[in-house]
Amino acid sequence: MSGQGIIVIVGPTAGGKSELAVGVALGVGGEIINADSMQVYRQLNAGTAKPTAEQRAAVRHHLIDCVEPKESWTVADWLAAAERLIGEMGQRGVRPIVVGGTNLYLKALLEGMFDGPGANAALRARLAELEAGELHERLAAVDAAAAARIDRHDHKRLVRALEVWEATGRPISEQQRQWEGAGGGHDEGERKYRHDPVLIGLRWSVEGINRRINARVKGMFERLGAGAGGEDLVAETRRLEAAGLLGAGAREALGTKQVLAHLRGECGVAEAMERVKIDTRRFAKSQRTWLKRYRQVHWIEAEQSDPAERLKRALEVAGRAEPGKSEI
Repeated sequence: MSGQGIIVIVGPTAGGKSELAVGVALGVGGEIINADSMQVYRQLNAGTAKPTAEQRAAVRHHLIDCVEPKESWTVADWLAAAERLIGEMGQRGVRPIVVGGTNLYLKALLEGMFDGPGANAALRARLAELEAGELHERLAAVDAAAAARIDRHDHKRLVRALEVWEATGRPISEQQRQWEGAGGGHDEGERKYRHDPVLIGLRWSVEGINRRINARVKGMFERLGAGAGGEDLVAETRRLEAAGLLGAGAREALGTKQVLAHLRGECGVAEAMERVKIDTRRFAKSQRTWLKRYRQVHWIEAEQSDPAERLKRALEVAGRAEPGKSEI
């Protein structure tokens, strides 16, 4: 990589990260490492907004369609695979471009893993039966700091925080110190990010990203988001559920989760689509919150530029930015 660090492209869901990443990869001679926790699953196509066939033909993508939907895939699994790929690309003189909106993946890559207790399958199964609101109330009773930080609709993170409490008797907020000093300042005492990254962010207004989310979700239900099989989100989910192919992780995917409720008779298709829109907008809000915690991001104002202008700006940053230097 000629001494250059990795490129990390961040931004809210539906914000155009995949398109930008392909252009950057072509411009710098790079390959893309997916950091979206649902795009790793094979057969989950209609609701996961994976790169198109054309994009994947133009640039080599890694860690997409690498796990069966019934299998478990953890942050540790992703981190091990991503770091192996980064090392291999360095040996080949290829610049790694990490793209995605899964905070835990990016945080682990840049700052290291939280060394907490291992997964407890029995406990997770028991907690999975509870609604997110009840999980949030339980967490608030034992770890108010974590409850304040975790979105009350984020079922997966709520379960993990309670799992850590059950296993150790100590709040996860006391054990997880990765974000200390990462509030956006530039003190000399700040920890250095791993892998010498250049961080490029796409910034949208709330109204702008919500419009894009609504349009994307509509397409999922109208075959516009269909994968190679041509299925819309309802048909895809129905097939996978009937075949018993959806594991715990895949069932939590935005879109899949809400359509499963429809298939159980809990709501109609129109209501399921509205639920996906609402939950995806909530997810985008949580993304905005944790993106503020990243420092040294080169932000591109997406609504004030077209795709070509965004790419030009990103290539300028990727080509000349000294890793770790910010121009927020």
